[in-house]
Amino acid sequence: MSFPTKNVIITNMKVITKRLRHNTTGAGDLLNITEEIREMLDDCGLEEGTVNVFVVGSTAAITSFEYESGMVADMRDLYERIASRDKHYSHDDTWNDANGFSHVRAALQGPSLLIPFQDAKLLLGTWQQVVLAEFDNQPRKREVVLTFTGV
Repeated sequence: MSFPTKNVIITNMKVITKRLRHNTTGAGDLLNITEEIREMLDDCGLEEGTVNVFVVGSTAAITSFEYESGMVADMRDLYERIASRDKHYSHDDTWNDANGFSHVRAALQGPSLLIPFQDAKLLLGTWQQVVLAEFDNQPRKREVVLTFTGV
């Protein structure tokens, strides 16, 4: 199966960096940030390109899934099964901060997501949202850096 392609010759590529800030409640906080990214794309005035969504910090991540209550619960359960809070982590021995599980979850999920856009619209599926995942064992002030590259 092939999809239609659009060839664009880039002559005046722009790079625009914007930031989102969120106060989280700690491990298990999953925030849908899709609309904020859409609004920032609208503000940029770009038509074609990509946006890199990156969370600053080693105990949070960016991911994509259908953001509805059942899936949010499923994701929380999955993270707990993969990297349980109740397990011993050597990281906790190093820093005595009891958030080794947070670092493991964030490392597995990853800090960024690259999303293409065309005709000034994010190319996300109907039920696909962008989610900031907080894994730390305490509330945090999170910064998400959005780098829009395009024309």
